[in-house]
Amino acid sequence: MQATDETVEVWDPLVRLTHWSLALCFGGAYWLGGDWLGLHAQFGYIVLLLLGFRIIWGFVGSEYARFKSFWPTLAGVVAYCQALGRRQQQVHIGHDPLGSLMIYVLLLSLFLTAGSGVTLFAMEARGPLAGTLVASWPGYLVESVHHLASDLTIILVVAHVCGVLIMGRLQRQPLVRAMVTGQKRVS
Repeated sequence: MQATDETVEVWDPLVRLTHWSLALCFGGAYWLGGDWLGLHAQFGYIVLLLLGFRIIWGFVGSEYARFKSFWPTLAGVVAYCQALGRRQQQVHIGHDPLGSLMIYVLLLSLFLTAGSGVTLFAMEARGPLAGTLVASWPGYLVESVHHLASDLTIILVVAHVCGVLIMGRLQRQPLVRAMVTGQKRVS
């Protein structure tokens, strides 16, 4: 019996818009670095707003946008990795366990990066947190967190893109296109 492919709407327009906006804003902030501090900071604020929206949407959004639909467990990640090692295909309409884990780690890393950046700005008496308690935190520590988190985020982004490309090829699934169109092919 021949298996048929079905196209399923997986990622809604708001998830896709948030995903690509986060990519552009983080990339823009990272690329600008300290050369264009005002624009760098604006990108950072937008990243925080997008993260806030994504967290809210993770509780009230569409089925595959909700965190409960892709909550990674250690057992799930281990089983998935073992299946990959045995070259067994597992079908996941939304994120697979490794992809789910990457999403949570990326969200945390982006939050650390943008949050520490806003805190640094506050220490210079600029931005919405200027004059608050965070402005008195140790500057060297916050700056170290900001630089480490931003570098970690770049590493995670590269790993994420490589993972998407590799898994897309292994599964014969156009995953990048799915994140543009929102539709994924499932057997």
